[in-house]
Amino acid sequence: MAAKVSAIETIRVEEFPNLLWVRVIADDGSDGLGETFYGPGAAEAHIHDIIAPYLLGKDPHRIEQHQRHLTGYVGFSGAGAEMRGRSAVDIALWDLFAKSKDMPLHQALGGAVRDSIRVYNTCAGTRYVQNRPTQGTDNFGLDVSSDGYEDLNAFLNRADELAASLLDMGITAMKIWPFDYAAEATSGHYISPRDLATAMAPFEKIREKHGDRMDIMAELHSMWDRPTAIKVCRALESIDPLWVEDPVFMDHLSSLDEVARATAAPIAVGETRGGRADYRQLLEMESLSLIITDIAWGGGVSEARKMAAMADAWHVPVAFHDCTGPVVLATSTHLALHTTNCFIQEMVRAFYYGWYGTLVTQLPPVENGMIRAPEGAGHGLSLQPDILKRPDCHIRRSAL
Repeated sequence: MAAKVSAIETIRVEEFPNLLWVRVIADDGSDGLGETFYGPGAAEAHIHDIIAPYLLGKDPHRIEQHQRHLTGYVGFSGAGAEMRGRSAVDIALWDLFAKSKDMPLHQALGGAVRDSIRVYNTCAGTRYVQNRPTQGTDNFGLDVSSDGYEDLNAFLNRADELAASLLDMGITAMKIWPFDYAAEATSGHYISPRDLATAMAPFEKIREKHGDRMDIMAELHSMWDRPTAIKVCRALESIDPLWVEDPVFMDHLSSLDEVARATAAPIAVGETRGGRADYRQLLEMESLSLIITDIAWGGGVSEARKMAAMADAWHVPVAFHDCTGPVVLATSTHLALHTTNCFIQEMVRAFYYGWYGTLVTQLPPVENGMIRAPEGAGHGLSLQPDILKRPDCHIRRSAL
């Protein structure tokens, strides 16, 4: 007799108010762990109010059959609460399925095309966007003093030294966002010559000190209007970026297309989009150099693998986002090892060598700038047993 989903649990801890974990539990004792980030209360409500009534009692292995039912009549695209909840459940279903077959996730997806993949470091600090669900400079976590990697403070003040530290670890690509202060000052409608020079300084320090040994990405966080985004992107051409990410807000794709065609800098977007139709529209513009997706925001493993296959038909590479949580990093690593047109995986070393390990039982190993899948079946991660015993842990359960 096939297993049936007997319970769905959502788990939150107050120390990390943006994180939400999901456990899908079957009546044969198997289970899977998923994760999403930002607005956990809303995503949690969607899981219990909409997804659980459908999924309870169903065969958890029929993942593809469940896809059209995991989101209701609304919330089927973008990265809203419905999509984030659906994404976490999908990750959990794939973890459960692979563990039930006693194989790593990348094997359950059809096998790996490589044993490890290059990483790039998103240069956040240990508490970047940890306290509130906002991307603003007031949530940069610069007031934190820790023994860990405070890479955001470093790229603002010592970018050349930061790059040297990464190169010493074998990490040869890094992403920074010094333009955010100027964008906030004018709501993205103007950048003065002085502010432009200030924002360009970290990139120039890296190039001057390390030449082409370091690939550099510029994150613009969708904060600029179209003409100013073009100005910023053209300025960045001088440092030969690997890509410039999210130059304009992702609600008007024609503006994005105009920016991409007005600059020689490669433009990469996609982490705030969700669902394969969203990505099809991005690919149909035929002006982007890279498609990015966050599997915890864009529909889970199921949507991400379909997006990557579509991008491959357009001869466009993909990358999987992680500036959020450890389950997403591990699952993304499995997917990156499986995906032919993925050439690099994001990580945040401040998180990886900091708080990630306090939450889960293991992490995907990183050695000499390369990441590989963790040992074991599924995505390889479980929550640390003490997490569920913490006084600030909150568990909500829907069951048959």
